[in-house]
Amino acid sequence: MRGDADIATVGALVADPARAKILLALGDGRALPASVLADEAGVATSTASAHLGKLLDGGLLNVESHGRHRYFRIAGPAVGELLEALARLSPATPVRSLKQGTNAQALRFARTCYDHLAGVLGTKLMAAMLECELLTGGDGVFDPGAARADRLSSPGFDLDYRLTPAGVDQLRDFGIDFESLRGKRRPLVRYCVDWSEQRHHLAGSLGAALAERMVELGWVRRGRRGRALHVTDDGYTGLREAFGVELNPSRSS
Repeated sequence: MRGDADIATVGALVADPARAKILLALGDGRALPASVLADEAGVATSTASAHLGKLLDGGLLNVESHGRHRYFRIAGPAVGELLEALARLSPATPVRSLKQGTNAQALRFARTCYDHLAGVLGTKLMAAMLECELLTGGDGVFDPGAARADRLSSPGFDLDYRLTPAGVDQLRDFGIDFESLRGKRRPLVRYCVDWSEQRHHLAGSLGAALAERMVELGWVRRGRRGRALHVTDDGYTGLREAFGVELNPSRSS
């Protein structure tokens, strides 16, 4: 017989500032080596290795070996959801330099939440899909005080967002392969409460497929580090023409 969930164990893993920075650096689902993660956390490589060992033992990270090199990534969507939920509850870190301010603004404009789009880009895309009736089941607004509040006990499941027939047709024309998505174990449509915009963005296998398709089209580019995404000129045009999403480039930097 097992008892209640021991959230203190996970809380202790995340509570260390260096380990928190490592987890955030891996928040976009990519795999990174210990040397890069040490730099992100601002610690020595040996110290980072000790932290990585604890995160591996705690089930928050997986490791892959490629030759003599080891690459670390978060253990799955549940860890990404944990990071996003913690971000919603956490105070913002103080900005003490122009570089920090620029990075913070870029992160809020467009980023990945594990493997799907978040920030202004992600929430505006979901709002446009609802307005065009490609999705139905909610209004995209996070309102914890409403009768149908987004409960922390089941984030992403309180509202029953569904893809409409028109949505299936348009997204198939956009290049989404629904046959391949049916074989995935995760739900087709889920949502996250975006920590920076306090609105919903699209998650699930469909959210991941949309993000991957926009990378393929060159609409967004990943940076060498971090979760921030760069929306290209083709992306601004494509998002407007395909989904009616109007983005203000001045908010990205």
